[in-house]
Amino acid sequence: MLTKKQHELLVFINARLQETGVCPSFDEMKDALGLKSKSGIHRLITGLEERGFVRRLPHRARALEIVRLADSTASDGPANFDPKVIKGEFNSAPRGTPKGAEVATTGESVELPLFGRIAAGTPIEALRDPENSVSVPPDLVGRGTHYALEVSGDSMVEAGILDGDVAIIREGETADNGTIVVALVDENEVTLKRLRRKGNSVALEPANAAYETRIFGPDQVKVQGTLVGLIRTYH
Repeated sequence: MLTKKQHELLVFINARLQETGVCPSFDEMKDALGLKSKSGIHRLITGLEERGFVRRLPHRARALEIVRLADSTASDGPANFDPKVIKGEFNSAPRGTPKGAEVATTGESVELPLFGRIAAGTPIEALRDPENSVSVPPDLVGRGTHYALEVSGDSMVEAGILDGDVAIIREGETADNGTIVVALVDENEVTLKRLRRKGNSVALEPANAAYETRIFGPDQVKVQGTLVGLIRTYH
């Protein structure tokens, strides 16, 4: 199963190879998919390679070989999280809205406090700034107290959570096994990961094969909220 962008890239590479016999450059891939940087192409190719759709040819610059084509564009996101991604391109944002956040230009919106940038790769200390907030559509939040955190890193990409997304978090100290949570580690590190409990161990599991699952004792990890939605800007 592939994400939409992975499928688009696979189709583009295959078409170019069929037409010219030469793999397109990263710049050509970037332009074809409408991405702003080649780092996104690197991530997509890595994902395709890990899933066995393409193979890098050794000792040849930018050389890729199509191993197989995909039958579906469906995302292989986790069973316990169906990302509610609010997407679009807006021309204005309120003071304090971070890069990566979107604001509805019509209708009512809900102001959520933005507590800082959270690592979806290596955990970082949370940056709480009471002056910053983000406007979100009211249907993105339900009952309870919510806040927003900007995602940094790529360790949750296979769950559909990308660098620069704004994660909408429902505050709470408990979460079901397998839920994506904001976890406080050893009282000073905060990270966004899938929570797994087994016996007296707590695992914080990434959604990227390049990262390792971290195992902690029961007193080392405190749940601070559960992921309920995402806000993403498309440039």
